[in-house]
Amino acid sequence: MGDTLEFNNIHTEVKGSWNDGRLRFSKQSVVYKSHKTGKVDSIPAPELSAAQWRRVCVGHGIKLATSTGHVYRYDGFRDTDFEKISAFFKANYKVELAEKDMCVKGWNWGTAKFTGSLLSFDVNDSPVFEIPLASVSQCATGKNEVTVEFHQNDDAEVSLMEVRFYVPPNTGDDGSAPVEAFAQNVLSKADVIQATGDAVCIFKELQCLTPRGRYDIRIYPTFLHLHGKTFDYKIPYTTVLRLFLLPHKDQRQMFFVISLDPPIKQGQTRYHFLILLFSKDEELSLALNMSEDEVEKRYEGKLSKNMSGPLFEIVSRVMKALVNRKITVPGNFQGHSGSQCITCAYKASSGLLYPLERGFIYVHKPPVHLRFEEISCVNFARGTTTTRSFDFEIETKQNNQYTFSNIEREEYGKLFDFVNAKKLNIKNRGIKEGMKGADGYSDSDEDQHDAYLERMKEEGKIREEGDGSDESEGDSDESFNPGEEDDDVPEEYDSNASVSDSEADDADSEDEGKKKKPEKKPKKVVKEKKERKPRKEKKVKDPGAPKRPMSAYMLWLNGNRERIKSENPGISVTEISKKAGEMWKQFMKKKKSKILNKNDFVRIRI
Repeated sequence: MGDTLEFNNIHTEVKGSWNDGRLRFSKQSVVYKSHKTGKVDSIPAPELSAAQWRRVCVGHGIKLATSTGHVYRYDGFRDTDFEKISAFFKANYKVELAEKDMCVKGWNWGTAKFTGSLLSFDVNDSPVFEIPLASVSQCATGKNEVTVEFHQNDDAEVSLMEVRFYVPPNTGDDGSAPVEAFAQNVLSKADVIQATGDAVCIFKELQCLTPRGRYDIRIYPTFLHLHGKTFDYKIPYTTVLRLFLLPHKDQRQMFFVISLDPPIKQGQTRYHFLILLFSKDEELSLALNMSEDEVEKRYEGKLSKNMSGPLFEIVSRVMKALVNRKITVPGNFQGHSGSQCITCAYKASSGLLYPLERGFIYVHKPPVHLRFEEISCVNFARGTTTTRSFDFEIETKQNNQYTFSNIEREEYGKLFDFVNAKKLNIKNRGIKEGMKGADGYSDSDEDQHDAYLERMKEEGKIREEGDGSDESEGDSDESFNPGEEDDDVPEEYDSNASVSDSEADDADSEDEGKKKKPEKKPKKVVKEKKERKPRKEKKVKDPGAPKRPMSAYMLWLNGNRERIKSENPGISVTEISKKAGEMWKQFMKKKKSKILNKNDFVRIRI
């Protein structure tokens, strides 16, 4: 056996990303060098305390533990390498390479064990999975739950975001809650953002729309700390994508929007946008917790030690300097009311849509940001219930559709010109250009052709003509027999379709010998034709016949008309009828009550 063992194409996992490299075992140390990053891991032989051989997803792997508490895992070995490596470890490191089987039962309950910087979830003393605590970025506790979040690797196509553990609510031996004990074990070895040192500045009780509440915002050199009554959030500046400063439509408030990736989490809810609401009247004087020389050196004139002015300007200025991102503001778009936004509704909530120079942003519930390069086409659609509004639909290249509804029709021209100027693909351009005129989006649809209405009118005319011919000919109604009407009704392409009935009969008799119709298939069930009943002739009305007797109300009205006129001088004809109707109702109520009382008296007497 030689003094060294070398293996190529050995993989190690770094925050969800696989890196391959070369692993070498020597008498003095274990050395691994990554091909991708060039990073070298060196483990001195005296520090090696334990070694395990186990089957993993990529062949077989080795888990090495040191006396300092560090754990190293290398995968990609073949099954035949076990004997060779085991003998080398016994001879040079005095460590036995133990075989350890992983649990593949699929159970989701077991025992959590903390060994150095590793969290192992075991079932019947067999590990199910292991979590390197150095990869943990955040640990939050609930009533009986612990949520562990992880740092993300940009090179990984698929990443594990978080794992939740349910901890039974039984007290530990020292009387502490198991949830808190579990969280402390995680945080003791986790790479969690710590608020070390003093904050650069603190903004007290800022109103936040998402997540909703009032938060104290502490600005640190590398991250943002939101401290609320219930939740705390630590947001690294590296997760901030964009900053927006948007004026409210009432011109008295301002939105400051922070776009985040990955988002912050509150339970099952993800917040991709942090939205702060400011009043333009709020003023603030701020002194940074740094010396003037340090401020000048670090921020290069972007900030000064003492600043004063509107609150939204100071917050946006500080965030721009620390995050090192440009602040996006609305461009040249102006709506019908002169504001830089459009009032609309998205899903179940109303909000404001801001056309920007390179996209659209909607605030605030839920916030939506769409860049022009993501948009496939846009569509202008009529409102479903009224023509006083229209819908603006945006379809992305990922086949997602966003519909902003209930937009006032006065905004149509401005929005259409904006979309046209940005050279976005309009799905129904021909229709919309016709609608762009002054009367193209009128309140009524009288000038538009209604095909359904025209068809209904045409069918009504045909029906009236058919009814008139039936009455003149004296034909009676008959039941519908499928197939039998084909002999009587000419096809629309028949040359004799417009010929009268008598001419059609003559033509049929002449051509009877020349043309024979194709024989029809025999029907299984032949229905007997019902004999036509002779139609009853209408009685001729006798002009000298007596008229129908007048109703009781008309008799009563003729007798009381003059009395109503005398009691109400100057009353009009329509008001006489109305007054008479009210008096007749009262009269009938009294009469009915007298009849009922009389019947009751008769029943009692009997």
